[in-house]
Formats: sequence, structure tokens, C-alpha cells
Amino acid sequence: MLGTYTRAWVEIDYDAIRHNVEAIHKRMGKTKIMGIVKANAYGHGDVACAKMLIACGIDFLAVSSVDEAIKLRKADIEVDILILGYTPSVLFDKLVEYNLVQTLISLEYAEMLNDYAQKNNQLIRAHVKVDTGMGRIGVVYNENHKDYEAIRKEYSLANLKIEGIFSHFPVSDELKEDSVSFTKNQIALFNELLQRLKDDQIDYGLSHLQNSYGIINYGDLGYDYCRPGLLYMGVTSLDSIETNYQMDLRPILSMYTSVSMVKEVRKGDSISYGRHFIAPKKMKVATIAIGYADGLPRLVSNKGLEVLVHGKRAPIIGNICMDQCMIDVSDIEGVSIGDEVCVIGKQGQEEVKIDAISRLAQTINNETLSKITSRVDRLVKRK
Repeated sequence: MLGTYTRAWVEIDYDAIRHNVEAIHKRMGKTKIMGIVKANAYGHGDVACAKMLIACGIDFLAVSSVDEAIKLRKADIEVDILILGYTPSVLFDKLVEYNLVQTLISLEYAEMLNDYAQKNNQLIRAHVKVDTGMGRIGVVYNENHKDYEAIRKEYSLANLKIEGIFSHFPVSDELKEDSVSFTKNQIALFNELLQRLKDDQIDYGLSHLQNSYGIINYGDLGYDYCRPGLLYMGVTSLDSIETNYQMDLRPILSMYTSVSMVKEVRKGDSISYGRHFIAPKKMKVATIAIGYADGLPRLVSNKGLEVLVHGKRAPIIGNICMDQCMIDVSDIEGVSIGDEVCVIGKQGQEEVKIDAISRLAQTINNETLSKITSRVDRLVKRK
């Protein structure tokens, strides 16, 4: 049993990535996949996910920062890597050293990067970021202001090798009329911009626009790449979000811990910090070796979240502690020290989903998965 040598762990079925990639290809037709592996692949293991994506034929990855990109390079990953966010000027040299593609987050930033490259007699690879409505980074090109000249100027910078252009959706996950209208307008703006560049005989390079929900709800829009993150990991941000297309996905991550103690408590006994749970009757309670420092949010305490023991559901009771929490096993026979507890995934005929944690924590699966901490071992799924 794995619990005999690790207190809490996740198991990741990297082979299931292949199934999910095939589902994305089915939805996206000729559009290629740029695999998002930022934030340690949302807690799933960036290097392992990257290598499986490459084994599936994917030739472009994206990360949030230069250090994440360097980690991949040091793991002998040679495909193109796009840095989606800001790289400080003190690290510009790493872009050339590790053959990375930098996002141009503004004209000012592009000029800084070009000045550095010019002084050092270098050519730095880049993609232009366009803000069609996200309001985060990129040259603005929306209904209220179209800074086309700034984009043209970026393409004219002699020491930047601009190989692509992209934008990002903020509400592609919503099917409300105003959200669909907003997203469709973003698509129209992006297409308009590409046509203007083409008319000016500017080779804008590769184009990419769609995130995971952009893939699900809008399908193949004719761009060179799409950018799935959670989608190839087999989940979406929340199960409750309605989509206009159902994808056949397999979650690749399960999470486990072990029973560390079993005890009987009497009616009136309190459980955990704050004494928010008072036993209504005689109960059998197990302590399990996982807490909020592992990524199980304290915010879900006393909200009915269940885990699985012996294939049966057991609710968490009392406040979740940093390293431990308690569960009610009164109706489960034979629970003892060392028994495996499933926090996310399947055990027997039952299943607990990551979505249950996210929903009770009033957040999305992206955040819940990303907050599974480094002290939780990442293991390859048992066959």
C-alpha cells in the first residue's frame, strides 16, 4: 500500500492524456495544439505532462515564466516554448540561451526587448499579444480603441523575430447572450487585425486564440493553434458550467491519503479547532493525514465534503487542520490505521470529484489543482 511510505499523494494517469488529446483533435480539426504546462501543469507535473504531450505529436508548449521554460529545457524538452507572461530585463539573456519565444506584452516592452537584442547583436523570438477584451496584457485592439500602429511597429523592430500573434478569451465559458456576443466580437476583431496585417504585406506568423472553453464552445476557427490547459488533463473549470458541446474526457489525477488514527467519541465531544463540530451521538472518527498545507482548502470545512474509505463515503467533520483532518467513519466497518483514503478519484463503485472541493471552496478547478502543494508526492497511476 502506497500509504505505508507517503502520507498524502496524487496519482496521475499520464496515458489518459493521449485520450484527451484525441478528443481535442476531434473537436478542433486541423487546428494544432499548443499544450499549456504553466504552474507545474496546474499541479499535474509539467515535465511529465510535457513529455506525454510531445509523445502525442504536440510540437509547441506554453508556460507563464522563463524559469518554468528553463526547467523544461533542462529536462531535455526541445520543442518550441512560448512564455505567456512577463520576463524581466535581467533575464532577457535566457531567452536566447534557451531558445524561447517571448510574448510581447506591450509596445514599450517590445522596444525594451529589441534594444537589448540590438546591443547584444541577437535576434529574439517573439509572439505579439493583442488585447481584444481580456484587459490584462497586450496591445489594445477592441471596439473602443484599435492601436493598430503599435502592432505594426512591433513587427518592424529589427532584432525581434516575430513568429506569431494571439489574443485571449475572458468569457468563452459562458453561453449567456452577452458573453457569446462579446466572444464572437473578439473573434471578429482578431480576424480583422490579421487581415489588416496581411493587406499591409506583414507576415504575422502563427495565429492562436482559443483556450479550453474556446475549444469546447467554438470549435475549429481556422487558426494555427489552440491552447488547452485543463482540457488535456481531463477536466474543465467547473462541472456546472453549461457547454454547447460535450467532450469525452478522462481526469488524469487522483488524490489519496491514509488513516492515521481511529477513535470513538462520545456525544458532546468536540472535533478540531474552533469546536465547530460537536458530536450529536456516539461516533467512530478517523484522523487522516492531509490538510490545507497539502492543498485541501480549510474553506471547505464543515460543508459536507466527503472522502472515500473502503469504497464508502465518509464526511469530513470539524475544521481542516494544516496537516490533518477528521472524518466520520461510524457506518464503515473495519477502518484501521494505514487504510487508504481517496480524496479525489474513484474507489470501488464510488467517485469523489475535484469539482466537489472547488464548488464548496467557491472557486474553480484550475485553482484547486494548482494549490496541491509540492509536499504531496506525484506518482504515476497504478495499473
